[in-house]
Amino acid sequence: MLLRTRVPEGYIQPQPKPDDEIIISMSSGVDSSVTALMYAKKYKNVRGIFMANWSSDSIGTKQCTAERDWEDVQKICQQINIPCERVNFEKEYWENVFQPMIEMYKKGLTPNPDVGCNKYVKFGKMIEHLSKKFEYLNNNENEKNGKKWWLVTGHYAKVLQNEKTKEYNLMRSDYLPKDQSYYLCQIPENVLSRLLLPIGHYTKPEIREIAKNYKLATSEKPDSQGLCFVSQTGKFKDFLNEYIEPNPGNIVTKDGKIWGKHEGLWYGTIGQRSGISMPQGDPEYKGIWFISGKNFEKNELIISKKTDFLEFNKDTIISNDLNFINSNKFNNNINEIIKNLPPVNELTIQFRSLQKPIKLTNLKYDSIKNELTVNLDGKYFGIAPGQNLVIYHNEKVICSSVIISMDNTQESTTIKRC
Repeated sequence: MLLRTRVPEGYIQPQPKPDDEIIISMSSGVDSSVTALMYAKKYKNVRGIFMANWSSDSIGTKQCTAERDWEDVQKICQQINIPCERVNFEKEYWENVFQPMIEMYKKGLTPNPDVGCNKYVKFGKMIEHLSKKFEYLNNNENEKNGKKWWLVTGHYAKVLQNEKTKEYNLMRSDYLPKDQSYYLCQIPENVLSRLLLPIGHYTKPEIREIAKNYKLATSEKPDSQGLCFVSQTGKFKDFLNEYIEPNPGNIVTKDGKIWGKHEGLWYGTIGQRSGISMPQGDPEYKGIWFISGKNFEKNELIISKKTDFLEFNKDTIISNDLNFINSNKFNNNINEIIKNLPPVNELTIQFRSLQKPIKLTNLKYDSIKNELTVNLDGKYFGIAPGQNLVIYHNEKVICSSVIISMDNTQESTTIKRC
């Protein structure tokens, strides 16, 4: 049976009414293809929509997959007999996702453009487009009949309604190896009430099996990896070279000794190999060295041995740019939101997608600096400024923010949207 739901106690899975308008966001992958199939089998007013956010013109001579993806989407829509619209949000993607990403890399940060794409394009501009398209559903007759429109996507996450509070909550997928709630952490709260994520109730093997059983054209299509413009242009550093001017600086050890040059702080991510050949005949320098920090004022990359545990593993994270999903009931007053959070020992955080949730020992909000400090239950590897910090209560996404430093003494940099 398609459109299966697994709902924890106290929650319900919202479902469209028979006459509702249902729009499937089609990416050309197997997940969105099966999503479209599920609703086409059960509802009559189902249509697809395909976003072209990055074309071949955007990257010069390199070919993006947009045209091939559009062909696959058309095949699926013809196969399951639903219409499909193509829209172009390149301008919005460039202004709200790509340019801010470039600016963060220039500062030596480690941004996550997927989060911004979901917030500003897939669930930002897309919702704006559909709101105008289905504005007629807001007239009195349709309000009386309760007819509405829904956006459905193939993400591995869930949107469930709390039976008691009636709030719509963003939840983890049942299938944790593919969970995408981390990337959806900044979806605007007002979008959740008309968003359906059916794939969150399934495993990836189950989705593949459904696609094969119904002989969908995308049943064997590999999962997409990374961003379109990156996957089609070779190495990410080579791609960034086209948009960021070199800003050379020194590569140093903690004692200040210079061991090489870098092309810009964006060239290195905390925790990655330094690429520097250290004198292996000297016991003090023998071994593989990794990037352990960045001095933004001196434009220096700092390298350390991975055995220098404290250089790479941190137990405190400071972040800003806070975004609480269910904040309207507190009039977006962060102090009130913090006061009403569940006990800190029930909260967990992630600074990467798919990592094992990390428990907290303390959480503190500085209303003057608008910064959140969280203390972790141990020291963890690979935390970097620019990454998204997402707070969970059990399976529910509570808040997201952007990491600015890993302790009170380490230099931080101000992160602002452009």
